[in-house]
Amino acid sequence: MVLVSAVRDYINRMLQDISGMKVLILDSHTVSVVSVGYSQSELLQKEVFLVELVDSISKSKESMSHLKAVYFLRPTSENIQHLRRQLASPRFGEYHLFFSNILKDTQIHNLADSDEQEVVQQIQEFYVDFVAIDPYHFTLNMPSNHIYMLPAVVDTSNLPHFCDRVVDGIASIFLSLKRRPIIRYQRTSDIAKRIAQETARLMYQQESGLFDFRRMEVSPLLLVIDRRDDPVAPLLNQWTYQAMVHELIGIQDNKVDLRNIGKLPKDQQEVVLSSEQDAFFKANMYENFGDIGMNIKRLVDEFQQISKSNQSIQTIEDMAKFVDNYPDYRKMHGNVSKHVTLVTEMSKIVEERKLMLVSQTEQELACNGGQVAAFEAVKNILNNESVSDIDRLRLVMLYALRYEKESPVQLMQLFNKLASRSAKYKPGLVQFVLKQAGVDKRTGDFFGNRDLLNIARNMARGLKGVENVYTQHQPLLFQTMESISKGRLRDVDYPYVGNHFQQGRPQEVVIFIVGGTTYEESRSVALQNARNSGIRFILGGSVVLNSKRFLKDLEEAQRMARSSTVVV
Repeated sequence: MVLVSAVRDYINRMLQDISGMKVLILDSHTVSVVSVGYSQSELLQKEVFLVELVDSISKSKESMSHLKAVYFLRPTSENIQHLRRQLASPRFGEYHLFFSNILKDTQIHNLADSDEQEVVQQIQEFYVDFVAIDPYHFTLNMPSNHIYMLPAVVDTSNLPHFCDRVVDGIASIFLSLKRRPIIRYQRTSDIAKRIAQETARLMYQQESGLFDFRRMEVSPLLLVIDRRDDPVAPLLNQWTYQAMVHELIGIQDNKVDLRNIGKLPKDQQEVVLSSEQDAFFKANMYENFGDIGMNIKRLVDEFQQISKSNQSIQTIEDMAKFVDNYPDYRKMHGNVSKHVTLVTEMSKIVEERKLMLVSQTEQELACNGGQVAAFEAVKNILNNESVSDIDRLRLVMLYALRYEKESPVQLMQLFNKLASRSAKYKPGLVQFVLKQAGVDKRTGDFFGNRDLLNIARNMARGLKGVENVYTQHQPLLFQTMESISKGRLRDVDYPYVGNHFQQGRPQEVVIFIVGGTTYEESRSVALQNARNSGIRFILGGSVVLNSKRFLKDLEEAQRMARSSTVVV
């Protein structure tokens, strides 16, 4: 429980030493940090009776001198200004200030100058400038994620801000873990190189004293890579529970918004999916969709027996009716009701969008050869009236990424077909993803076309057969972790920053993906860690992607590139 434990430890320390009634004041980022790491009932146990956002608290003039204010904020100039105004006319009896990252000396002096009534009791840095969504998976929740696709000449104003935010997030990870890493980056990515170099400058020069932790026999490794090296992972449909919920419905800070799927009880319109708070989810988050249905049925059967009901449950619809008919059961076992609702809704979406048909072709494109058969399969799906625009687009993108060099004529036919069938999505977006993440731009070989060992593996896998045709795909990250574990990560592809080299195999590795992670990749990390190979991997990224978010980022980057005079 590495990251989640670190976050909870900081929040515990923040709240438990301040006795009495408290108001917790957060910003738009730290509210995610706290909500993922701590439940509302736990906050109440710590005598937190009010939670407010720092910008909204500024608008109120009501005195609450009986409350102690606990601020937990990112150390941004905007937040410092909010604090200075609030300290100038304090509403609370005491002020306890905690920041999620390194404060500048000037910021501390400015706060001290504003505290004329001496209400500030303490100022501390608690290094949680990231959202720990799972024990080995974190995100920075960056809203303008598409910026990583744009060269500095297109967007000179936002790119430095983007890089600074990533460096801050990575720094806080290593400060919370009390480690200073050796840093490597993906050679083909300018932004990965820039972030790696700026992170090294912060850790080894600007704040070297802060990162001067006890030396380990082999230093931890930070590897900074670019999402565009594996554009396939965020384009695929998913068939394991956590990844599938995010792909089909969406997960934000471990919460799922269900308000748009029909009439649900108020307490079920937003549900929590957390491996820390939900034992069933923890046991099933990486399981295949078919197994999830059976596991939920077994759980419902057990509770049905407890409630002495003889109702026969044969289908998912039967399970949903059973839960609805037992208010007491729902109250006691709302967790079961939540999972029944999620599986029922996802089953509807799979049927409506013909995703089993679509996904089978996706997996063939991602994992197997055969350009002629692939072209026919994609063409047939484009002609299928039941297939949605977004699924047509994803299939053509996957085909283009796989066969861009082999079949330009057929690719142009698919572009034209896509344009005629899907007015919302123009083929220019497919060409843009090739410019961003085509074969000439990538370091890795996730299709296994260039490396003889990968070709042999693919042939062997094809001969042996695959247990589940819908989950054949392994993200490129899996190969990267294997290379690190075996000491085979090539220096020429992933150079070191500066003169800091690694002797021996690292025991701790943080992989940061600029542009975002996927839940399929976080599953690979969890499974790798479960092997007890002697290496612990942590995965982080600027956001957590599904295909909808990845396509949105592509569209926004394409729009900005077109509005510039620079050809991207």
